Amino acid sequence: MKRAHNSGSESVILNIRAPSLIQSLSDSSMPKQESGKSHQTRPISKRTPSWCKYQPEEVEALVIKLAKEGNSTSRIGTILRDQYAIPLVKPITGKTITKILKEAQLAPKIPEDLASLMKKAESLSAHYAKNRSDLHNKRALQLIEAKIHKLSRYYKREGVLPKNWKYEAKIASLA
Repeated sequence: MKRAHNSGSESVILNIRAPSLIQSLSDSSMPKQESGKSHQTRPISKRTPSWCKYQPEEVEALVIKLAKEGNSTSRIGTILRDQYAIPLVKPITGKTITKILKEAQLAPKIPEDLASLMKKAESLSAHYAKNRSDLHNKRALQLIEAKIHKLSRYYKREGVLPKNWKYEAKIASLA
């Protein structure tokens, strides 16, 4: 909205925007997740529940056994919660599932969240290669690859990934 402002003999035009229309920098980093309210409710207390009768060594052995069966870290947590009634591993053992797997040299080379994003990008790029006019999935692939780059910068900074690790974008090779 433009408004004229008279100050003496000069006429100045001010460009005024409503504050609600100005978007902050933090809002513009990733597209907004609007749908999906379903999620796991984590236990309130971080202490080991009184009804959980597992010792730390038993829980570590279960985690290693499940990892050797080929389960991912999140799947191991789900199995422990649903089948063994272990709500959280960290309060019992003092270590996360990933830390237990690293000590047993069973940890994956690439973190699970990054690997799943890369798998999703791979399937979307295969779909887009067959269906060139599918612009919605082209945009979805761009968003996923932006998340991959953002997450890889974080993991490089934290030392989880080597500094020279690079993700080759699928959308660039398809364009």
